[in-house]
Amino acid sequence: MSSSQPRLSIGLPVYNGEKFLKEAIDSLLVQTFEDFELIISDNASTDKTEEICRAYAVQDQRIRYYRNQKNIGCARNFNRTFELSAGEYFKWAAYDDLHAPDFLMKCVEVLDKDPTVILCHSQVSFIDEQGKFLQNYNIKLKTDLVQPHKRFHELLTKHLCYQCYGVIRASAIKAIPPMGSYGLADGILLSRLGLLGRFYEIPEYLFFARSHPQQSMSMFFPDYLSFTNNNPKYSLKMLPDFYSYTVWFDSAKNGQVLFPHWRILWEYALSVWLFKLSLYERLCCHISIYQQLKGTESLLLKDFLKVLQGLWKNWQRVAIQEPQITL
Repeated sequence: MSSSQPRLSIGLPVYNGEKFLKEAIDSLLVQTFEDFELIISDNASTDKTEEICRAYAVQDQRIRYYRNQKNIGCARNFNRTFELSAGEYFKWAAYDDLHAPDFLMKCVEVLDKDPTVILCHSQVSFIDEQGKFLQNYNIKLKTDLVQPHKRFHELLTKHLCYQCYGVIRASAIKAIPPMGSYGLADGILLSRLGLLGRFYEIPEYLFFARSHPQQSMSMFFPDYLSFTNNNPKYSLKMLPDFYSYTVWFDSAKNGQVLFPHWRILWEYALSVWLFKLSLYERLCCHISIYQQLKGTESLLLKDFLKVLQGLWKNWQRVAIQEPQITL
């Protein structure tokens, strides 16, 4: 790697992020670890996002700003930031979250010291629109285990996928398929990374996830803050709306026939066969899929019922529009 290339690339995908974007960028520019590039991919924003980003790019040569001519969907925009990166390490950053000044330094130190760790992240706190503390995120996963099938089992636990915003070895991201355009795509990506190597969680609250009405989780997963408290009253009704999430990830799927819960099940099963694992490890992974997703079978049936409802409505619409033939 040449000296002109940064050690770390940060990918910041954004769409209409003017409200929180400055704070998010500022929290990255004041990091004590400075050897990074910040790649901003603007998904054809219609607010002042472009103006804000171009102003920052003039001020700091580490910032590279790109603007899509049209909105290409959330997943493709996330993947685009990685495709444009050059660093040994990579990190996604959201336009509304904040980082402690030593977040990057502590994550890079862990990755430098231990080659078996492919992703390093910190503990997470939630903040509100004004940046005030709400609560801590307390779902802990044992993703530092040596056995890949045990890490896979842990990542099948219901969680909010904040590990995606840790620092990741770029070589590991290149070894897995890009983030998909379907609900829970971030969770699938993490499960695949978990099959490749260990995660490490820094035992400090260095990452601050902002909770506000404009974010996707608030729109499609309104109970997510209570979900983080390991709510004993958990029910399927608390899960996100994966139909809406799928369209949010890829707007081209709006109006198409979707089987979002079947897609999630398929992607988990496919993950087990993407990498070199022993027969025993593969078997353990499939058992984990059954154990961890048990109780959600009704969601698979729901997919079929929604498709049938959609076909019935389309048939009724066509029947009404057909001209009556008179003799």
